[in-house]
Amino acid sequence: MSGSSAVSGAAPCRFAHYFVICGIDTETGLEPDELAALYQWLEADRQGRDPDTAATGENFEQSPLKRTFKSKVLARYPENVEWNPFDQDAVNMLCMPKGLSFRTQADQRDPQFHSFIITKEDGSRTYGFVHTFYEEVTSPQICSAMQTLYQMHNASTNPPSSSSSASSSSSSSMDSLASSLDETDSPTSSSSSSSSRRAGVYDSSRDTLYVSKALCLITPMPFMLACRRFLSQLHRAVTAATAPPLPLESYIHNILYEVPLPAPGRSLKFHGVYEPIVCQRPGLGELPLADFPLAEAFSLLGVENLVQVFTCTLLEMQILLYSQDFQRLMTVAEGITTLLFPFQWQHVYVPILPASLLHFLDAPVPYLMGLQSKEGTDRSKLELPQEANLCFVDIDKHYIELPEDFPHFPNKAEFIQELSEVLLSFGISANTGAPPRTRTSPGSTPSTPGRERKTVAFRQLEDDGRNGNLAGEELAVLELLQGNATLERLQALTKRTGVTVARVDALRAGVKAQGTEGQGGRTAAEEEELRNAKLNIQLREVFASRFTTMFADYEAFVIQSAPDLESWLTNREQMHNFDKASFLSDQPEPYLPFLSHFIETQMFATFIDNKIMSQWEEKEPLLRVFDSRIDKARLYNVRAPSLRSSSYQRCSILKESAQAIEQRLMKIDHTAIHPHLLDMKIGQGKYEQGFFPKLQADVLNTGPPNNKWAHRTATAQRRKDRHRQQTEHLNLDNDLKEKYMQEARGLGKNLRQPKLSDLSPAVIAQTNWKFVEGLLKECRMKTKRMLVEKMGREAVELGHGEANITGLEENTLIASLCDLLERIWSHGLQVKQGKSALWSHLLHYQAREEKLEQQQAESAVPHVPERRKSDCSIAMPCLHVSLIQDMRHIQSMSEIKTDVGRARGWIRLSLEKKLLSQHLKQLLSRQALTKKLYKRYAFLRCEEEKEQFLFHLLSLNAVDYFCFTSVFTTIMIPYRVVIIPIKKLSNAMTTSNPWVCVSGELGDSGIMKIPKNVLEMTFDCQNLGKLTTVQLGHDNAGLLAKWLVDCVMVRNEITGHTYRFPCGRWLGKGVDDGSLERVLIGELVVPSGEEDSGRACRTPPLQRSPSQTRRISITALSGRGYKPTSAQIQEAIGEAVNNILKHFHKPEKERGSLTVLLCGENSLVAALEQFFHYGFKSARLFQKTVFVWDFVEKAVAYMESADQMGDLQETAEPLGMTCQSLCHYVNAVNSTPRNIGKDGKFQLMVCLGARDRLLPQWLPLLVECPVILRMYEDTALLRDRTTVNALIGVLETLHDFPITLEASLVKGIDL
Repeated sequence: MSGSSAVSGAAPCRFAHYFVICGIDTETGLEPDELAALYQWLEADRQGRDPDTAATGENFEQSPLKRTFKSKVLARYPENVEWNPFDQDAVNMLCMPKGLSFRTQADQRDPQFHSFIITKEDGSRTYGFVHTFYEEVTSPQICSAMQTLYQMHNASTNPPSSSSSASSSSSSSMDSLASSLDETDSPTSSSSSSSSRRAGVYDSSRDTLYVSKALCLITPMPFMLACRRFLSQLHRAVTAATAPPLPLESYIHNILYEVPLPAPGRSLKFHGVYEPIVCQRPGLGELPLADFPLAEAFSLLGVENLVQVFTCTLLEMQILLYSQDFQRLMTVAEGITTLLFPFQWQHVYVPILPASLLHFLDAPVPYLMGLQSKEGTDRSKLELPQEANLCFVDIDKHYIELPEDFPHFPNKAEFIQELSEVLLSFGISANTGAPPRTRTSPGSTPSTPGRERKTVAFRQLEDDGRNGNLAGEELAVLELLQGNATLERLQALTKRTGVTVARVDALRAGVKAQGTEGQGGRTAAEEEELRNAKLNIQLREVFASRFTTMFADYEAFVIQSAPDLESWLTNREQMHNFDKASFLSDQPEPYLPFLSHFIETQMFATFIDNKIMSQWEEKEPLLRVFDSRIDKARLYNVRAPSLRSSSYQRCSILKESAQAIEQRLMKIDHTAIHPHLLDMKIGQGKYEQGFFPKLQADVLNTGPPNNKWAHRTATAQRRKDRHRQQTEHLNLDNDLKEKYMQEARGLGKNLRQPKLSDLSPAVIAQTNWKFVEGLLKECRMKTKRMLVEKMGREAVELGHGEANITGLEENTLIASLCDLLERIWSHGLQVKQGKSALWSHLLHYQAREEKLEQQQAESAVPHVPERRKSDCSIAMPCLHVSLIQDMRHIQSMSEIKTDVGRARGWIRLSLEKKLLSQHLKQLLSRQALTKKLYKRYAFLRCEEEKEQFLFHLLSLNAVDYFCFTSVFTTIMIPYRVVIIPIKKLSNAMTTSNPWVCVSGELGDSGIMKIPKNVLEMTFDCQNLGKLTTVQLGHDNAGLLAKWLVDCVMVRNEITGHTYRFPCGRWLGKGVDDGSLERVLIGELVVPSGEEDSGRACRTPPLQRSPSQTRRISITALSGRGYKPTSAQIQEAIGEAVNNILKHFHKPEKERGSLTVLLCGENSLVAALEQFFHYGFKSARLFQKTVFVWDFVEKAVAYMESADQMGDLQETAEPLGMTCQSLCHYVNAVNSTPRNIGKDGKFQLMVCLGARDRLLPQWLPLLVECPVILRMYEDTALLRDRTTVNALIGVLETLHDFPITLEASLVKGIDL
C-alpha cells in the first residue's frame, strides 16, 4: 500500500525512524518464551486438556537447542520518536517471531533477512527490516545453563541404555506449534566442523554455543532493498577480518538522522559501510512505492495460482499464507496487497503471525495472515477453525486450496497470458519461476549441482527434486556474489567439486544480453535491481489497467446525495452511495459473477466513500492516481458508456512506466551526507571480529543540531497541512470525524488489527467480544440489505432506494449470507471437524435427535392420531416442519458433494421455506450440545447477541425466495396433487378415467393417470421450478362422465411451496362448454394468518365455492347479475396489456410467468372474454347456452361461404390474407385432438393471435361480419367503432415483444 498513508505530512522526512538490536539478555539469562507458554496454554484449552499442566513453558522432552527462549530488545536508537511511538512488544515479537534460537558449530548458521509490518489501529503502517545472524555466546552462565538443560533433557528422554537417540524425541511434541516452532532450523546432516559431532547435541566442554541476534531498521516506507543492503553491509563490517573504515555508530547515525526520504518522483543515494545504496520513490501520478519483488511471488506460486489468490483477496475471503520463510510470507502478502490498486485491504493484515497470536486464526472476519510452517508437518496437521471461506496458500509447496464456488476474475485466461508474456520478456518462465541456481558458502560443503543452498529449513523441499521455483531471493544471491573478492576462488573451488555456478553465469549473460553491462559504471547488482524494479512496475501496470478498464465509468454511478461532509458522515449507514443495479446492468455478461460479489466488499465501499469525501477534502492518493488514469484513458479512447464489450484490452503503458524508473535510477537526484566521524569517546566499542559492538547511546539518541533538510520539512506540505486542519475544524471536530469514519466503515477499524503486545487472556476475551459485536452488526446490515433489495419493487415505484434487485445480485447476497453464517458458526469452536462448522453442528444435532427418536421408538408409546380440525372436506394434508427432514433432503441430493455445499444447500432451502430463523433457533436450543462444541466466548454462546441474530434472520420471512428451487434445477422432487371437487362425492360418481399433467418454468411432468376414486396422489419428477399450469382432463368413459372441480392443489414436498390452480367448471360432454380437458393457471398460495407465519407451510382453508370470477364461465356469470361496466372492461384490458409490457421490461431472469398474464385471473384472455361478452345475446334457447366461441365459429363459417361465393374477391389483398389466416387458425383450433371446450378454444385463439401478432387484424373482420347483428345487442362494445379502434391500438403495442407460449397451452396445435 502507499507509504503516503503511513507517514503524515507532519512527520519529518527521515528515511529511518529507529535502529533496533534484539537478542539475548545476559543479565536475566535463559528464560523460556512466555508467549510460547501462553500459546501452549491456549492450545491445551482448545483441545480440552488441562491448560495449567501445559503452561509451565519448560518442555524437557524437547532438545534444548530446539526450544524457544525469550528474546529482548537490547537497544534502540533513538529512545522515542514522537510521531511514531516505539512498540517494544510488537517489535521484539516480529524481529524474532520464534524467540531466540541456539546453534553449535556443527549447525548451519547462515544469516537471514526478513521484513515485517506493524499496522496501527488507525490503519497507518510502519515497516521493519531485520537481519538475523548468529553470534558466539561468551557468557559462562548461559553455557552452563544450556549444559544443565541438556542433562535434564537426556535424563527425561533416554533411559541410560539408549543414550544414542539423544535428539530424536522432538517429534513427540509436534502438536504444540510454538514449542517446536524452531524445528525449521533443524541441524544439518553433514557437519562441516572439524569435530565430526552430530548437530543438535551440546556439550559445553567441546562445543561452541551460538545464539541469534537481530539488527532491525524501522522505516515509514517500504524501501526493502535499500534497508536490506544497508543491514547486510553492517553485518559484513562485523564479520570482516579488518575493522570498518569508521565506527559503526557513524553509519547508523547517518541513516537515522542524515538520510532523508526521497521526495516523490526522485531518487536518492546514500552510503552504507562499503558501497553506496540507491533508492527511488514514484511520483505523485504513478503507482505507489512497492519494493517487494513481485517476480518472486509469481515464481513461488505460478501465475494462475497468484491470480486466483488475488481474486480471493478482492472478494475479501480469509487468506492464510503458509511458509517456513518469514520473508516469503512478507513478499507474497505485500505483493498481493500492492496489486489491489486502487483498492486497499480493509481487514486484519498480519503477514507474519507470531506463534502467540495463533488464536487470531479464529477471527470470524476476513483476514490476510502469514503463518510460519514447521519442517516436516504437512497441511493436514494444521487445525484451522474454519475453512468454508478460506484460501490456503502453501508457498513452499507452490499450491493453493480455494474456497468452493467463487467467481473467476474477468477475462482470466487473457489476463494470465498477458502477465506470462511480461514475465517471459524478463526471462522468467511463467509457471516454474526463476531457473535453479547455486550458492555455496564457506561454512558448508557444496550441495547438489545446480541448486543453491539457502537455510537448512529448505533442505527437504529442495531435495524433493522440484523445479527452480525455489530460486530464493535474487538480490541476496547477488549481494553475496557481486563485488566479493573471494568469488573467483570460490568458483574455481566449486568447479573442482563438480558444482556449476550456473546462476552467476546466467546473470552475467542476462546483463550482457541487455547490452548495458557496466554502462555508467553500474555493478551487476545494480543492474539486477533495475531489472527487478522494471519488472515490478510492469506487472503492477497490467493489474492496474484491468481495473481502469473495468471501472472506467464508475463515477457515473456514484450517488452524491449529501450537501456537506457532516451530514454525509452522520447518515452514512442509511445512504446508498453507489447505484449497484445500474452499474451491473451496464457490464458485459461474463463479468457479472465477479463484479456482483466485488461491489459488495468493504474495500469497494471504502473506495466509493473516499470518492464521495473528495468533494470536501483532499483526494486520497490512490484515488487521485486512479482518477487521473481514467481521465487519460478517456482522452485516448472515447468509450461510450453504452458499449458493453468484454473484449480484453491490453495494458498500453508498460514501456513508459519502466522508463520512468530507469531514468530515476540512472540519474540520481539527491545524494545524502556521507557518514562521518562523530564526537565520540575514544576506545569504546572496540572492534572484535564476529561480535556486534555495544554502541554509544549518547551519540545515537539525538540528531545533528543544525540539519539543513530537517528544517525544510517540505514547507509546501506544512502549508497543505495547515489548510487541511483549518477546513477540518470548520467541518467538524477531528476526533468526532474519526469516530464517525470508524462507525461508517462497517466493522470499524478497531477490528482491523490485532494488538501485538499485551496478550493476557483478558485481552483475548476483549478481542473476541469485538468480534461478536462485529458479527452481529454485519448480520443486521446483510439482512436489511436483503430485505430492502427484495422489497425494492414497491419501494422504487414510490421513489425510495435502488432499482429492482437482479437475480444475480440476489444470488450474491444469499452467498454472502451463507458465508456470514459459516463465520459465525466457526467462531470459538472447541475442536474443528470437517470444512463446514455449520454442517458439522447440524450433524451432531441430527445424531442426537435420531438417537432420541430410537429410544422413544423402543419405549413405544401408543401413537395418538393427530386431530385434524373438523375435517369434513378434502384438503392438502399438513406438511411436517422438521429440521432433520430438511437435512435428509439435502443429504439425499447426489449433486452436492461437499460439507460446505451441503450447508449452503440447507441454508437456501430453509430460507425458501421461511424457516431459517426457526431451524437455527431449534439447533441452538440444545444448549448442552452448544456448550460441548463451543468455547465460552463464542458468538453462539452470547445469549443476547444470539437472540438478536435470530431476530434479524426472522425478518427475512417477510419476502419470498426461490433460492433453492432456482439453483438446484436437476434434482428429483416429490410433488403431491390434491383435486378438490365442488360437490362432495362428485368424483366418486364419475366413471371416467381422469388424468393430470403439471407444468412449471423448467418442464412438465407428462400426463399421469389418476387412479379411480382417488383425489390425492404423489409423484416424483425432476425439478419443475415455479409451477405455472395444470392440465386436468378425463376420457369421458362410462355413464356418469361428468366432473365438477373447484381447484387443484399441488405442493413441492421439499420446499413446501403450494400452488392453487382454480377451475370452478365442469369437465364433461354436454355440460358447461363441453370441455373434457382444462388448462388451469396456478398461483402461489400465501400462508394466511399470523400464527402460521412461523411455519409458513399450511395451505389456507380452501373455499368450497367457485372462488374466482374468471374461472366460472362468463356466460353463467351474466345470468347471475354480475355485469362489469364498459369502463371497467376497458380498464381491465389496459391493465392486462400493461402487465405484459412490464413483464418484458424486466431482466430476463426475473420475469416470472407469462402464462399467468395471458390466461390467469386478470389476464389478457379474461379481459377480452369480458369485452366480447358485453352485449352478447346469450339467451338460453331450449336450455342451451351460447358461447363467444359460437360467434367466432359462425363468423368464420360466413367468411368461408362468402369466399366460395366470390363476395370477398373485391376486397383488398391484405384483408383477404387476414381473412384466410383467421379461418385457418380457427379451423386448426377446432380440429385439435384435445377436448378443450369452447372457452378453452377462445383462450387458445387469443394466445395464438397475440403470439403471431394477428389479433388487431382479426378484430375488424369479426366486427364487419353480418353475424354480429344477430348475436350482439346494439350497445355491445364490439359494435362500437371507437372502442374497437382503441382496443386495436392497445393490442398493437404488444407487437414489439416476442410472446412465447407454454407447451401446455398449444399442445396438439400445428401452426
